[in-house]
Amino acid sequence: MMRAGAIAAVAAVLGACAAPPNTREIVVLVPDQGGTTGAVVITNPRGGTSVLEKPYAAALLEKGERVDPPAVGREAVTKLFSHAIAAQPLRPISFQLYFLGDSDEYTPESKDAFEKVFTEIARRKVAEIAVIGHTDRVGALEYNDTLSLRRAERVRKDFVDRGIPGNAINIAGRGEREPVVPTADEVNEARNRRVEINVR
Repeated sequence: MMRAGAIAAVAAVLGACAAPPNTREIVVLVPDQGGTTGAVVITNPRGGTSVLEKPYAAALLEKGERVDPPAVGREAVTKLFSHAIAAQPLRPISFQLYFLGDSDEYTPESKDAFEKVFTEIARRKVAEIAVIGHTDRVGALEYNDTLSLRRAERVRKDFVDRGIPGNAINIAGRGEREPVVPTADEVNEARNRRVEINVR
């Protein structure tokens, strides 16, 4: 929710700077999903500043002057800024699918996981998708480069076959260069045989 808070705060501050004399504005610092916040500095057009640093700290501005803020919490923020919250894009999300050795075939678990990934992508009005293939360290470097790209292409094809526009999907292959589990050469490690899918 940090993004919603940032949008609401900036809109309110800018409005206060150019607001007509009878304008009332509220600025609220909204924590992210982990409960942490940054800070918002509010500058009064007539001089002076205020800093909001704690979750749900608020400032009420009347005629460009700060007055004692009302009590604000999660429910009040949801109500006050419902339009800004509804307008923000969905948060980026990442997935991993795993493959059988020396192939572009999903593991049984990843066949099921693919459906969840597809559902998440399909619910976004406009999605940008990055699909990055990886391998373990079994085989030659050049072969693994090709295999990792094949895996990424397989995932892209499966998305396109289900109706996701191909121009929304970028693919790449990293071969064996970016293992999740570092191993010696020629070690068979299932967790490295994967495709990373980043959706935003």
